[in-house]
Amino acid sequence: MTRRARIDASRPAPPLTPLGSRASEIVTAARTLLDEEGTEALTMRRLGDALSVKAPSLYKHLPGKGAIESLLVEQGLLQVGTALREAVHRLTPARAVRPLFEAYRRTAALEPNLYRLATQGPLPRDQLAEGLEDWAGEPFVLVLGEPYLAQAAWSAAHGIASLELDDRYPPGTDTDRTWAAAADAFAAAMP
Repeated sequence: MTRRARIDASRPAPPLTPLGSRASEIVTAARTLLDEEGTEALTMRRLGDALSVKAPSLYKHLPGKGAIESLLVEQGLLQVGTALREAVHRLTPARAVRPLFEAYRRTAALEPNLYRLATQGPLPRDQLAEGLEDWAGEPFVLVLGEPYLAQAAWSAAHGIASLELDDRYPPGTDTDRTWAAAADAFAAAMP
């Protein structure tokens, strides 16, 4: 793709893991618990309490906490991928770098616990919908053009987002300028 061509980011997401109605209820309750209290609150006992059932009955619908977390990771990747695609669709690559970084930042801040679950620690690739991880990250490649540059840009965005969410920048840091500097640096490095 040339720097002047418009980005087509309209490729639909791969289908997520199909769920029955009760499994969907469990995952919805898990997401609420995650949003409100963080990953430490994601236990089968807490989920059972939230759904007014005994924890062992949850295993009739999902094999365990790991499966629930994987389904939440799918939701997180879908959310990130959708936001990034919407931000860059029909822009030229040169004009899409800042919107790409801004969308990444907004998405991470929107649901920080879901973001952390989806992007930190080991990734259960074998339990995710086929192609979802690549689909979610593809906007970086569509914008930056070169896979390793795209991977570096994603790494920078993830690092900045994580530091910002964890309030790890020194007091008084203008994180808007940090995000803009990262976007500008990657725009300048584009082929």
